[in-house]
Amino acid sequence: MALPNRVKKLLDNAEQLNDYKDCSAYFYKWLHNEFSKQPVRNLINARAEFIDRLLIKLFNDTGLAQYPEIALIAIGGYGRGELHPYSDIDFLLLVQSPPDEQLTNNLEAFVTLLWDLNLEIGHSVRTHEQVLEQKKQDVHFTTSLLESRLICGNHIEFERLKSHIMETPIWRSDEFFLAKLDEQKVRHRKCHGTAYNLEPNVKENPGGLRDLQTIFWVAKKHFHAETLEELISHGYLTHEEYQELLECIENLWNIRFALHLAAGRNENRLLFDHQPNAAELLGFGAEGKASVERMMKRLFRIMSRVREMNQMLLSYFEQSILPDSAEQTAVPLDRNFERVGNKIRVKNPSVFFRREQLFVLFEHIADNSEIIGIDPNTIRTMRQVRRRLLGDLQDYAGCRDAFLRLLKHPNGMGRAFTLMHKHGLIAAYLPQWRNIFGQMQFDLFHAYTVDEHTHKLVKNIYQYFDKTQPSDFPICSEIVTRMDKPELLYLAAIFHDIAKGRGGDHSELGAVDAQAFCKMHGFTTSDSRLVAWLVKSHLLMSVTAQRKDINDPDVINEFASQVKNERQLDYLYCLTVADIRATNDNLWNDWKNTLLRELYLHAQRALRLGLENPMDMRDQIRDKKRQAKQRLINKGFEEEFIDLSWSRFKANYFTAFSEQQISWHSEHLLKSKDLSQASVMVSEKPLHGGTQVFVYSPYEATLFAKLVSVIGSKKAQIQHAQVMTTKDGYVVFSFVILEVNGNPIASTRANSIRRGIEAVLQDPKKKIRLKKNRSQRFKDFNIKPKVIVRPHARSDRNLIEIQAIDIQGLLTKIAEVFQANSLHIHAARITTVGERAEDFFVVSDENYKALSEEHKAELHRDLMKKLNAESE
Repeated sequence: MALPNRVKKLLDNAEQLNDYKDCSAYFYKWLHNEFSKQPVRNLINARAEFIDRLLIKLFNDTGLAQYPEIALIAIGGYGRGELHPYSDIDFLLLVQSPPDEQLTNNLEAFVTLLWDLNLEIGHSVRTHEQVLEQKKQDVHFTTSLLESRLICGNHIEFERLKSHIMETPIWRSDEFFLAKLDEQKVRHRKCHGTAYNLEPNVKENPGGLRDLQTIFWVAKKHFHAETLEELISHGYLTHEEYQELLECIENLWNIRFALHLAAGRNENRLLFDHQPNAAELLGFGAEGKASVERMMKRLFRIMSRVREMNQMLLSYFEQSILPDSAEQTAVPLDRNFERVGNKIRVKNPSVFFRREQLFVLFEHIADNSEIIGIDPNTIRTMRQVRRRLLGDLQDYAGCRDAFLRLLKHPNGMGRAFTLMHKHGLIAAYLPQWRNIFGQMQFDLFHAYTVDEHTHKLVKNIYQYFDKTQPSDFPICSEIVTRMDKPELLYLAAIFHDIAKGRGGDHSELGAVDAQAFCKMHGFTTSDSRLVAWLVKSHLLMSVTAQRKDINDPDVINEFASQVKNERQLDYLYCLTVADIRATNDNLWNDWKNTLLRELYLHAQRALRLGLENPMDMRDQIRDKKRQAKQRLINKGFEEEFIDLSWSRFKANYFTAFSEQQISWHSEHLLKSKDLSQASVMVSEKPLHGGTQVFVYSPYEATLFAKLVSVIGSKKAQIQHAQVMTTKDGYVVFSFVILEVNGNPIASTRANSIRRGIEAVLQDPKKKIRLKKNRSQRFKDFNIKPKVIVRPHARSDRNLIEIQAIDIQGLLTKIAEVFQANSLHIHAARITTVGERAEDFFVVSDENYKALSEEHKAELHRDLMKKLNAESE
């Protein structure tokens, strides 16, 4: 489409820098206004034309046109004539010989003007020989030259360069193909191998624009094709597939164009910040989450199609470009399938008229570790079959039998399940899966769509069974060896989040779906109940471990009574560990691992004792004291002094800590020999999954606020806190802290934290400064702070629950409010889920009594005021 006459006129008449800026501003305003009116192809071509005219004008104005040997050449996306609103402008200034001083000055003036116009440019000045030398070393540069286009200048030099690019055997077709294949693999790995990140990169993600461009680059290099349409004549594309590719390109262009407009810059990652504006620009509405969900589902469906087409076409290219791959011997698998190299191939496409054969194909993949992919002809056939399905594959009895065989197959939930997910067979089988395909999750801890999270969860469970690799989860690996029906665990994983996005409690709704599935597939009543219970209760263990005191016998007994038996505990533990690990690559750490393991072991013991014989606190304390004392005696401490030091502590101290922690605390205190002095300990090695901080000090109401401030100032994250007083007016603080990345604190940092705490204890007036550091991305989640003041099990205390964004210094702010309200903190449970804090405090008033109604209202008001101020 032609540029508006006003833009051309402004550009032609531009003389000063401000004239060019005014012209650019008018053009970008026009581009924005036309987005809802014009096909996106017209607009990206229009921007390329605008930049062409701008460069030619500046080329002339800066005197470069007086050098007839220079050629100004567009390369990369700009060379294709495709420029999104803020895309980089890549060009090559081809010269016959290295520029002299005068030419250098002109070139610098030309480039400086482009920078002054705030254009993102990628440029180089090269002789013909330098271009060919760089081409030898850099496949990226070679790729950009494939799409080169003369803007102005010496056309003879440009044509000579083009012929060298295509004809010189610096990068043979096979070398170029393998290089682009490796490049794509690296790019996909950076995206964790999935297109379904909640903030996808529309250019770089699997299924993004780069995957489409890779197809075109290889076709252009090997077949000298100028358009994708030419692949039809070469036999690699059908007319239907060509139209599908055009549709996918158009959709991805639309989304990328809207993203640039929403961000106001060259941005290819669809961040949460930009999703609402982009959705509105694309016509999905201004309804916030609902609009974003519609846009993202569209995007993920497109990316899924692009990724599949990319895989199919690159496999075809491989057979054509790499002769060895085309000459591999076919190994029969049965009368319908054969293995060719490392791919499976259907012998006769008509086989899939018997729909169960779709799953037999994946049974062969499960049976044969040599098979890592699917032949391109077979992918094409599967795509055609999938499009022509009139109902769900689970409606066919043969498909149900085949699916169950895969579910029970030792390798069925490995590569076979991944390929079924990737090629849309799970969605074709389960109607509920289609609902969660590309389903967004608007929180601060999930990193993937619901379907991809579930896929990763199934993969995590499958790893428990892998005997070839050392297990990071030995309890899970040991449990699954004695599990009589692993398929029930896999089913619970598949259904655990399948009802998300429907409204209502997804656990309850998913349990109903799971039970219906089990009934349709002939599971026994008891097995169906187990799967449904696991789906309904899949959050029970993580909530208990992360939000409650698992050293409290009452908590353990309550949890055990909900689990009911060891079999359900085993299944739930394996499901929970895999679920948390599949949520976000940054969420899992040793601390969470330790919490879940200890909860599992405590609950297992409670179940073995029998629910009718609940664990008694006195028995627990007696066992811990006995084991801790033996540790101390073995280190040379006398029993008399051990008992004397322990006499200062109340019973809750011995229930709150393990025997290992008790002996560690006691060893340090006994060595000091003066229990009237404050004492600080920071473990140099991880203990129970995290770095432990233990502070023993005379009681002082402001001390909690000071301690959390010191720890926050050291850029450490508090995962857990315990606060308790002794019989003689001292206080014990215990923290579990981690680095921001979830790892335990480095030993050198541990010493720094210890010294910082000691300095505050020695100088109570010492000021601690924290920088406010809140990411802008939080604003789009609209997570409002929540404060709930509840009664506690003890009548003289209250339980306060606080949910808020986990900004730096949050605990300090909370502690300051507690201090202003003259509260005593008896215990604290600090939980960080992604970037959301869920903190629990047990408090009493200044007279060690429960808060009055008036005091509760005042505290709630003060906390909300402070938290709302911090979230703005």
